[in-house]
Amino acid sequence: MPAGGAPGARTARASGPAPYAVLMRPTLLPGIRLHPWHPDAVHDGNGDERAGYTERLWAPVSWWVVVLVLVGTLAVALGVPLGPVAGVVTMGGGTLVAVWLLVRAAAPVQVRGGVLVAGRARLPVSVVASVTALDPSAARALRGPRADARAYLLLRPWVSTAVRVDLADPDDPTPYWYVATRRPEELASALDAASGAADASAPRDGAG
Repeated sequence: MPAGGAPGARTARASGPAPYAVLMRPTLLPGIRLHPWHPDAVHDGNGDERAGYTERLWAPVSWWVVVLVLVGTLAVALGVPLGPVAGVVTMGGGTLVAVWLLVRAAAPVQVRGGVLVAGRARLPVSVVASVTALDPSAARALRGPRADARAYLLLRPWVSTAVRVDLADPDDPTPYWYVATRRPEELASALDAASGAADASAPRDGAG
């Protein structure tokens, strides 16, 4: 993942990074109970988990063209001195690797089942305090001079807009999530709606 790490389980934090910024795999930490929004504990849902918002951060066509041209150039550079077999193998293998990397880089962004999905990271909307849609200028500032080192960032170099998700969890030092998206207004609206629904369904103090 680009800047930032996928969030981990709050129960696994004794001291160290924020619970939404550490990836702790259960195979490496046996016996640790993961929160439902941990990337290793979240599975695709059924009808009850229908996405209120979904997006995939695919690289634009221009990136695919540039990568394939670079692979072709490398294939020619190796094929001329080493022979056509080397060139063909380089072209085939390089194309497969390039496609795999670009597909892996196409992070999902979803709001579903009361959870914000940002790449492999998960955030329950119940801890969302506010959401701000960022235009290219505001997003650039939050990636650069206004960035907070404690924040969780989902970045893609081909996506210039984003949303800022401020958190309301007093136990988590992570101040906000920066989530790249091509449709910031739509994602912000979906998060506001999901957060409002979570607040409405939360039990009230003194409720019988």
